[in-house]
Amino acid sequence: MDPALREAAARGESTPISIAGWLRLTMRVAALALALLVCVPLHYLYRLFAYGSPFPRLFLGLAARIAGARVERIGVPLRRDVFFIANHVSWIDILALAGASGTAFVAKHELGQAPVVGWLSRLNRTVFVQRENRLGVAEQINALREALEDNWSITVFPEGTTTDGRSLLPFKTSMLSVLEPPPPGVLVQPVLIDYGPVGEEIGWIGEESGLNNARRILARKGRIPVRLHFLEPFSLEEFRGRKAIGARARAAIEAALLTALGEPLRAFRHDVVPVRYNAPRG
Repeated sequence: MDPALREAAARGESTPISIAGWLRLTMRVAALALALLVCVPLHYLYRLFAYGSPFPRLFLGLAARIAGARVERIGVPLRRDVFFIANHVSWIDILALAGASGTAFVAKHELGQAPVVGWLSRLNRTVFVQRENRLGVAEQINALREALEDNWSITVFPEGTTTDGRSLLPFKTSMLSVLEPPPPGVLVQPVLIDYGPVGEEIGWIGEESGLNNARRILARKGRIPVRLHFLEPFSLEEFRGRKAIGARARAAIEAALLTALGEPLRAFRHDVVPVRYNAPRG
């Protein structure tokens, strides 16, 4: 993608799409609609006879592939009683991680408002966080606690926003309060989501709207490599308290990202008001 167009998108400007891009976008939307028509009725039918359903995971993994993602799983994700902590680059993260592990999510409120993606995320039990609503956060913590008690795996993105794949913001650990005190038998497994050289293009950053980001990714030519590095899990008995848990997970993700990039991380260049991040000036 032209760097000038990428910067324009980050400023909130609408990205122009070529005729070929519109054709790809139309075909992918049609494929997503067809997959929905098959998977959603099967999901609700399955729920009539059994608890849980394999179809949200199946659909979200398929949706990632339709969007162009080619997911490579590195390491072994724990299946039960696990709290995944991951960096965050794109809405594709949710599709790829859900397809690879079946996890539920904590995600930012804005993602829940995105067309189609928000609804699909709810099918997979995503809890959306509206950080300016303190009461809402407390309710969401209770929802997470219930999910852990129900033996689901849950993923949280503690950066609080999406980045460019070459940065790693400080972790906001409020959503890790569900681990205080630690639920019996639950482990934490850090996850690095790595898009390689296309991370900057894929990232949903700056003032770009969710709709524009979805349009330009679905119109994009070529595949999107997504490497999910499931790192070494650790016990909550060893790292007590949300700040210690967040620091341990961030250190593991940072080390893995440094290895994947082969160069130092860089400071994120965009202010993020909801998480009180100010980009370096000068």
